[in-house]
Amino acid sequence: MYLYWIWFLFHVATWMLGFVYFGDNISEMTWRLLGLSIFFILFFIMPLVRQHPIIITFLLSISSVISVITLFPMQQESFNPFLLLILSLLIGEAYFRLSNRLASIVAGVSVIGVIVILLNIVPSISIISLILLYLILFFAAVILFKRTKNDRDDLFARYDALLSEYRNIKRRLASEEETARQEERVLIGHEIHDSVGHKLTALLMQLEVFRLQASESDKLHVESLKKLANESLEETRNAVKMLKSNDVGGLPGILRLIRKLETESFIRIHFSVKHGAFAAPLTGEQSFVIYRSVQEGLTNIMKHSNAREAEVMFETPGGSVFRFEISNPVKNDNRFQEGFGLASMRERIEKVGGELYVEKTDGQFIVRGLLKLAELGEVYDSNTTS
Repeated sequence: MYLYWIWFLFHVATWMLGFVYFGDNISEMTWRLLGLSIFFILFFIMPLVRQHPIIITFLLSISSVISVITLFPMQQESFNPFLLLILSLLIGEAYFRLSNRLASIVAGVSVIGVIVILLNIVPSISIISLILLYLILFFAAVILFKRTKNDRDDLFARYDALLSEYRNIKRRLASEEETARQEERVLIGHEIHDSVGHKLTALLMQLEVFRLQASESDKLHVESLKKLANESLEETRNAVKMLKSNDVGGLPGILRLIRKLETESFIRIHFSVKHGAFAAPLTGEQSFVIYRSVQEGLTNIMKHSNAREAEVMFETPGGSVFRFEISNPVKNDNRFQEGFGLASMRERIEKVGGELYVEKTDGQFIVRGLLKLAELGEVYDSNTTS
């Protein structure tokens, strides 16, 4: 939009100089002022039809004709040199916004207007020579500008294509890396299931046979061994189930998510972990809720904010609660309303006994979650029985 106002200021300055050049009384220039009004009416219409090159060509051509008529020298008046500047601005705008074929139409109309004026006033050879030299240099500059602009547009197109390909490659590498990691987890799970699981099952069978053959004094001890082996088998099955799961939460999932967003979406994320946050005794469900909350918070920033940076912070104040905070700068002062994403985040956090706070301060939008930390024994029991 700023480019439009630059063109406008150039036109205003040039037209003012063109009127000053005549030096007539304003009251005797009614028809010239009418032409000036029509010219700027067409100028203000152009942004409304910028997606229609044929209409822009027509408007620029009409503007050239109006400029020639408005600044046409009357009897005893000399050629107005500022008319060349006005026509140059129109031709330059045509070559900037239109194709060469359509811009040439505007240039042709403008040149014909200059020729008509020269034939009417019959200027001296020196004036004609200066005008021709100006036109030659001007069109040479326009051609050079057009080539430079085309080269720049081509470079931007190549850049966009390379950027798109880069993102596709990064996405494909991340997908292949995740697939390889998942295949490795499944393979390890199968190995554990086939070796440790089968051996524990065989051990349970042998303990049962031994229990049937053992004396009454040894049966209690055998029952204890059998219970321990049964618990080990159950934990092994849970571990295999976790290895085969596709849901990757917790801190590794958050780090992977941040890396993915930085490479694909070009969001700069400041990730800070205060003392004790890494060692916080979180249950598996709490870790996964934190992962989903951070994911939802960063997704909201990409969808609803123009900011290209965010801050993610983990801390355990007092060692009794785990607090995470996602913040990003905002420029508008509009009131916000919780959507489906924040409502789902709140429900998920409250389900594990936590609290969610969403606030908008001067220049910052903050999502803050609090989770009560459990004792280490409770965490162990939760992770092994889930």
